[in-house]
Amino acid sequence: MTSLPPQPLSPLDGRYRAAVAPLADYLSEAGLNRARVEVEVEWLIALTDRSLFGTAPLAEADKARLRAAYVDFGQAEIDWLAEREAVTRHDVKAVEYLVRDRLSTLGLDAVAELTHFACTSEDINSLAYALTVKRAVERVWLPKLVAVTGALRAIAEQHADAAMLSRTHGQPATPTTMGKEIAVFAWRLERVAAQLAASEYLGKFSGATGTWSAHVVAAPDADWPQLSREFVESLGLAFNPLTTQIESHDWQVELYDRVRHAGGILHNLATDVWTYISLGYFAQIPVAGATGSSTMPHKINPIRFENAEANLELSGALFASLSATLVTSRLQRDLTDSTTQRNIGVAFGHSLLALDNLHRGLGEISLAEDVLLADLDANWEVLGEAIQTVVRAEVVAGRSSISDPYALLKELTRGRRVGAAELAEFIGGLEIGDAAKQRLLALKPATYTGLASTLAMRD
Repeated sequence: MTSLPPQPLSPLDGRYRAAVAPLADYLSEAGLNRARVEVEVEWLIALTDRSLFGTAPLAEADKARLRAAYVDFGQAEIDWLAEREAVTRHDVKAVEYLVRDRLSTLGLDAVAELTHFACTSEDINSLAYALTVKRAVERVWLPKLVAVTGALRAIAEQHADAAMLSRTHGQPATPTTMGKEIAVFAWRLERVAAQLAASEYLGKFSGATGTWSAHVVAAPDADWPQLSREFVESLGLAFNPLTTQIESHDWQVELYDRVRHAGGILHNLATDVWTYISLGYFAQIPVAGATGSSTMPHKINPIRFENAEANLELSGALFASLSATLVTSRLQRDLTDSTTQRNIGVAFGHSLLALDNLHRGLGEISLAEDVLLADLDANWEVLGEAIQTVVRAEVVAGRSSISDPYALLKELTRGRRVGAAELAEFIGGLEIGDAAKQRLLALKPATYTGLASTLAMRD
């Protein structure tokens, strides 16, 4: 058997590439290297802007041309770095050489030795990872989460009054509305999204063991911690002043746990909507040309929600692994985080794919209100809660002497189908005030929804 031509090993780079491609701008190897070049260039500019070691600030035109190394980063730079890393066997060193090469091309050799000045690789990496993850979350992943939440809000408002039977423990229970149930998911996701939007992305820039030792030897009079803080914050990141060789990754653990939390809520959404589809509450809108089953022509399978469910499980497992690994580093440095962080994009990729499927899936379903109403009409016994609660209130008010209203209704309804006529007869014979009796006689499963409609519209 002959070997296949080169193929993507991960489905994220094959079958699902279109859905996750925007993440590659940030969380791919090339995206990381572009951010590394950005950090190296901006550090050199920061040093010369402060005229350290007898330098003068670069001309604005020279700064712009130097920044082009990352602003216009493309295939030529990707190939250049790959060739150089094959020799150096060190990715950050290859990036340093790329910046030096650009300085030489621009005639700025006089400041070349300020490239990677007093830096350990993790100074560059901590900022590069923080930049790429921040941008991927804020520009790609979070907007997709907000889009899904917006779709849920729209469904909640559209169906705020659509009464349906609840299914606590999978059994018929006090009615609600579909809008209110969908609003629950929207509210949960909005809360986590707000936490994610407020996430901190930390970076360190304090040398080989977090002590600024080389910096102080080179320029004893400079306030290196303050200079480093200003530099890190100039990149839009938060500064971590107390580290080992690495930034401790706690911000990553916090972020990935929150993303995993959002994924858990989304997984709950996927399984609930799948169940509503199986109950016939939602009908799936046929997609022209699509096939549900290779042998059963009638089928429309809820593949969007099943795909989302599986990808959320994969992303959740990866984020859990990232959190568990990144929270620990042996003594001042070990490399377990290096390989682990290379899979950040994979974790976000599966999560983004799930979000894409959920967003599309929510747009391919329609509410079958006739099914909801038929289900309600077949379960009048759910009014047992309302009746026994009203009787209790009447007892307290002195308008009834019924003992143990709960037991009375339990005997009537538990494990039994009770119809409208039977309930009306039962209510008519109750020893309660006339106003309460009329209120109960007017009640139907479809109207026993409390404040569900109002809750569905709640911000």
